Amino acid sequence: MAQFDLPLDRLRTYRSASVEPEDFDVFWTKTLDEARTHELDARFEPVATGLATVEVCDVTFAGFGGHPVKGWFVLPAGATEPLPVVVEFLGYGGGRGLPHTHLLWASAGFAHFVMDTRGQGSGWATGDTPDPVGSAPSFPGFMTRGVEDPYSFYYRRLFTDAVRAVEAARSHPLVDASRTAVTGGSQGGGITLAVAGLVRDLVAVAPDVPFLCDFPRATTITDHMPYREIGNYLKTHRGRVKQVGETLAYFDGVHFAARATAPALFSTALEDLTCPPSTVFAAFNAYAAEEKTIEVYDFNDHEGGGTFQQAVQLGWLPGKLRRGV
Repeated sequence: MAQFDLPLDRLRTYRSASVEPEDFDVFWTKTLDEARTHELDARFEPVATGLATVEVCDVTFAGFGGHPVKGWFVLPAGATEPLPVVVEFLGYGGGRGLPHTHLLWASAGFAHFVMDTRGQGSGWATGDTPDPVGSAPSFPGFMTRGVEDPYSFYYRRLFTDAVRAVEAARSHPLVDASRTAVTGGSQGGGITLAVAGLVRDLVAVAPDVPFLCDFPRATTITDHMPYREIGNYLKTHRGRVKQVGETLAYFDGVHFAARATAPALFSTALEDLTCPPSTVFAAFNAYAAEEKTIEVYDFNDHEGGGTFQQAVQLGWLPGKLRRGV
């Protein structure tokens, strides 16, 4: 696929047409306050993995509605002093998988907390967290579950889980809570941006080819899933375009980015049909922190920079996490 979106010089100045809800902050404050009425109850159970260089815990904590959410907590073997922590969120359809697939950040000397994704985990990696909340009729997938109202929308639960995951990671005695970074790719990148806007004391944010950004453009410029789920829903539910758009605005990475304060490292790919580059630049250009950069991969699709981007992160993130040490 050739490059199909705006030329790079226009991407660098592009701004989303997404309209921020007047009660955006009230909505999220109320949502998180409700979640915090439930005890976090973060439990870390050591598991045997056969790995010699890391130690792993099976994690359970209370997310949205007090629902149990799973995760992995990975530490460099023999750690005795509190470490900076990288909290990671996962791509669409995947779950936490197996511990040995999460070695990068512990190998770099940091604590690593991987949040499972409620209701997902049957696509490309297994998951262990159900979503006990149902919804009105929706198109298969997660993009339209409860989309008739922001209070019932699936991503309200998932973004709340993510904030609680940061709180759970910080509760471990071998984590230095003052040095917390968040990262993820695709859906994980969109969740990363939501957390960046909702948790104000992070030291670094690293969203790769982020999903869930600039819904007005994303839902009309690409026919690839998962954005196409929204179009297919509206194809059947005629007359709900305005209603659905108003719901999605509460979950748009553009509006979370406008509230973010931590240094950020983004990535995008100019042939990405899943998360078109203009939608990523919409969030990047709205990102409020002065210290931000974006890696652009000219001839890549949704794989983005892949391991090359991980190498960029390994050159950038440790400096943020170790700052002040």
